[in-house]
Amino acid sequence: MFDLPLASAFTVFNDQDSGCLSYGVEHAGRRWLVKKATTAQARHSLIRATHVHAAVQHPAIVRPERILDSLDGPVLVYPWHDGSVLNHATTQGSNRTALTRFQQLPLSDVEAAITTILDAHETVAAAGHVAVDLYDGCFLYDFDARQMWLIDLDEYRRGPFILDADRLPGSRRYMAPEEFVRGAVIDQQTTVYTLGRTIWHLLDSSTGWRGTTAQARLATHATHPTPGDRHPDVRALVDAWRATLST
Repeated sequence: MFDLPLASAFTVFNDQDSGCLSYGVEHAGRRWLVKKATTAQARHSLIRATHVHAAVQHPAIVRPERILDSLDGPVLVYPWHDGSVLNHATTQGSNRTALTRFQQLPLSDVEAAITTILDAHETVAAAGHVAVDLYDGCFLYDFDARQMWLIDLDEYRRGPFILDADRLPGSRRYMAPEEFVRGAVIDQQTTVYTLGRTIWHLLDSSTGWRGTTAQARLATHATHPTPGDRHPDVRALVDAWRATLST
């Protein structure tokens, strides 16, 4: 039996805006992250997450190895990955120091991390999904291994789709203008905007912009307020990004 009780947790993440309870446990010689819903909204998110992970597989996207049934909906069991979340507002497991430390890494390491995020989203787009609620709280960085992981992609959806609410969930710092307009089309160009904000954020630092002029132009193009004035799709953004990298 795959028994992962909260009582045996070595760490607990119980103050999350998502309405989920997550905790780390050890079982059969391995560490796991268990994620379960505490609200109806969170239950819908975890059901959505099972669909996303069934459709999208990428080495940098942390996906559940087991999905258990419970009265409160699916319980997602992920392999544990060491690292720091690059969002200072997240209550546990990350802080401003982690973000600052990341922004002070050699530029080649930062570019490699951004490339991983973009490459993963090319896979997301190819599977017919769009990013929703992607922000720095989804970026788990292992400083020892110099490895970027993507976590908590629970709100990703098949796209394009028409927004039937007043706004989508997410951080305003990363969200495209159309994500606040009922009836707007949410598609790959929305994902392009969020990835452009990712480039801006991760190449920024307390001393200013660390990227190249070409990378600044690319991020500006990707985050244009009008979707039609951005890169046409995620693949075009990824190709443009790779063209800015030095050999």
